[in-house]
Amino acid sequence: MKKLIARQMGMFALIAAGLLAASAQSAEHPGYEHDPGRSQGGIGKFYMGREISGVMGHQGAGWLERTQRTHEEMPDEVVANMNLEPDDVVADIGAGTGYFSFRMAQQVPQGKVIAVDIQPEMLAIIEQRKAETGLDNVEMVLGEVDNPRLEPNSVDAVLLVDAYHEFSHPFEMMQVIYDAMRPGGRVFLVEYRAEDDTVPIRPLHKMSVEQVVREMSVFGLEWDDTLDFLPWQHMFVFSKPES
Repeated sequence: MKKLIARQMGMFALIAAGLLAASAQSAEHPGYEHDPGRSQGGIGKFYMGREISGVMGHQGAGWLERTQRTHEEMPDEVVANMNLEPDDVVADIGAGTGYFSFRMAQQVPQGKVIAVDIQPEMLAIIEQRKAETGLDNVEMVLGEVDNPRLEPNSVDAVLLVDAYHEFSHPFEMMQVIYDAMRPGGRVFLVEYRAEDDTVPIRPLHKMSVEQVVREMSVFGLEWDDTLDFLPWQHMFVFSKPES
């Protein structure tokens, strides 16, 4: 009898693993192109016609916390427009100093925020802020350049603020993000508007609506909306199909 139960449990485990694997959509990789004559601030690597920008190092942490940012990027309004539920699990990819992470943590008291960054120095800042604020629902994850290290089917929402354009491996990152999203989960991308020449940001740190939608369509994400209430940025809303 015990052997029969063990076999049945093994079969259930295999079925569950198969269902999990089936839920992870493998998109077709568009490929990367390389050009040694890279632009200033670029890495000489191109994805779907876009040159990828270099990453801002932890030395720029002070810029992320500048006082002007509250009216330039309106973080409270960004979080409010995410319409988070109290028990949501939210991933903040490229969390930096946790500028958005702790704002979101207050909106999900029964959930949590997973703050992902590839720089240990940034996570150390978040750890310090966590101790200072007493918000214990912020979890730090040290990501990799091609892997945010999120568990499959584990998050309800993903926020990427001025981060996606710096991904050296955007396809690999979005594949893991897609797989980590639960059905109906949402991705929020905030990027400086490439269509607006008056936005005082280097061109490689901007993205157009057309380019963002094109890159997200690789994974079959549904384009729900583009909110343009911010002074200089687009706020894109994409969702993972329910089935």
